[in-house]
Amino acid sequence: MLLGMAHFVCDFVLQTDRMAREKIAGSDVTLNWRWWLISHAATHGLAVALLTGVPRLGLAEMVLHAIIDWCKGRFRFSLALDQGLHLACKLLWVVLIVSIRT
Repeated sequence: MLLGMAHFVCDFVLQTDRMAREKIAGSDVTLNWRWWLISHAATHGLAVALLTGVPRLGLAEMVLHAIIDWCKGRFRFSLALDQGLHLACKLLWVVLIVSIRT
């Protein structure tokens, strides 16, 4: 539950309107889109690493979050699909942690 809550804070509170617009290739104005995308994905990775205590999961979150957001901008899929994929990642992290600890 905390991972999901952290996701929404990172996606809707910490992500500025400029970041949301300019992290899409071709929509960048102030910085190259890659910087916006990586910095946004890094906030998610940090949240996962801090909440799980597993830095590698944080890195995996950062990479997958960036890929999902890049695909959303490139293929113009819905916010619902975008959020569903992100939350599926959080579920995967929980499953991995539980399977490792048991």
